[in-house]
Amino acid sequence: MKAVHDRQKSYADLHRRDIEFQVRNKVLLKVSPMRLVMQFVPKQILDRKVRKTRNGETVLLKALSSNNNVEEATWEAEEAMKERYPFLFYQLLVRSFVSFGQV
Repeated sequence: MKAVHDRQKSYADLHRRDIEFQVRNKVLLKVSPMRLVMQFVPKQILDRKVRKTRNGETVLLKALSSNNNVEEATWEAEEAMKERYPFLFYQLLVRSFVSFGQV
């Protein structure tokens, strides 16, 4: 296995060369495409539940994403949601004040 690796490395090294650039030189970079990672931003918190474990409790929130319907909502940890999406908790707070008639 090592012999095969060394042989392939020697072939690759033949095509490599050290190049030095100066400031303001123009270079052409080859960019390879990355895998598309779709990120869904939650737009509403649908439900909340507390999961009890041996070491304590974890609060989970059911979040509705902008690209999904209610059946595809996902459960995520509340602490992670607060860090990533603080605007959801502001909306939740405003909604609770409106429902109690305090606004």
